[in-house]
Amino acid sequence: MGRGGGILEKLRSLDAYPKINDDFFSRTLSGGIITLASSLLMLFLFFSELRLYLHTVTESKLLVDASRGETLHINVISLSSSPLPSRVINVKKFDVTFPAIRCSLLSLDTMDISGEQHFDIRHHIVKKRIDAHGSVIEAKKDGIGAPKIEKPLQRHGGRLEHNEKYCGSCFGAETSDDDCCNSCDEVREAYRKKGWALTNAELIDQCEREGFIQKVKDEDGEGCNIEGSLEVNKVAGNFHFIPGKSFHQSNVHLHDLLAFQTDSYNISHKINRLAFGDYFPGVQNPLDGVQWMQERPSGMYQYFIKVVPTIYTNIRGRTIFSNQYSVTEHYKSLELGYSHMLPGVFFFYDLSPIKVTFKEEHVPFLHFMTHICAIIGGIFTIAGLIDSFIYHGQRAIKKKIEAGKFG
Repeated sequence: MGRGGGILEKLRSLDAYPKINDDFFSRTLSGGIITLASSLLMLFLFFSELRLYLHTVTESKLLVDASRGETLHINVISLSSSPLPSRVINVKKFDVTFPAIRCSLLSLDTMDISGEQHFDIRHHIVKKRIDAHGSVIEAKKDGIGAPKIEKPLQRHGGRLEHNEKYCGSCFGAETSDDDCCNSCDEVREAYRKKGWALTNAELIDQCEREGFIQKVKDEDGEGCNIEGSLEVNKVAGNFHFIPGKSFHQSNVHLHDLLAFQTDSYNISHKINRLAFGDYFPGVQNPLDGVQWMQERPSGMYQYFIKVVPTIYTNIRGRTIFSNQYSVTEHYKSLELGYSHMLPGVFFFYDLSPIKVTFKEEHVPFLHFMTHICAIIGGIFTIAGLIDSFIYHGQRAIKKKIEAGKFG
């Protein structure tokens, strides 16, 4: 019992908070006001820290991009061509608006520095005819369906007879005796492979019976909204929207403008959305909503894009592999002597060697507790200093007053 009492006495001697008898306390009005104000301030700062603790913070890092052999996903939300700027905004994969190029003449091509090229892309692409007010007239996947008619022109020049298999002429663009062109598009493709421009579509039997010429004429004065997505190699390259069908001649990239060639093309356009990858919180696509109206004669509008690979990991551990980008732009007018230049809108992209990682995290609980203790201790100490200063100041003034009275 004695040993136990000795231990308790030793513990009591370690008390860093000695208690003062209530008879020695002096409570003041200023002290009460300071206590109330400091308590409210503690409460406010506590809930501020609690809110920060419950919300996530995003940590970012810069790393060298060591990935190889990947593809780049281009989300082009919509590209439209119409006589006036389109007001339609579609939240899809890629979306740009041309105000004055009809759908039947608008084509999408891609090429990169590795030599890979894709002309008149139609996979995962949807075109929408737009009137002068930006309203959608018709929306369908790209391509012209050949109507079934009796006795179309055969490759040998005669008409299709009963039970005879149809094999349309390629009009001199055949590479072998077995080649057949059964639609206007197949004839155009055969011409493209030969490096020829199809400027006499009205003389092509397939184009005439499919109503291609009339279709183009019917769309006069309309615009076109084109939307979809692209998968390209993860190397520098470009994709572009141009009136006509691409072909090569003497190593020069040209376009077939059919029988509807004009001295100039209005390439005014509005990019409703353009993204290089999936959405993640905080991403900003600088070309979203950008609009450009052509005031000079026909030319080439170029966007030079620097793509930055980005990895975003949310608080649940879900990882999104995407990209951000910066952009500069330039316009080349045909009247400045660029005779070899094609009218259209070109997006030149290049990959940054640096990738950015974003990771959502909570503030550690120990950090939260440290901040709370710092708030309580700091405010308590400062409030005590203020209270002491006011209390001793009041006592000093009171003593001077009393000394003056006795004097």
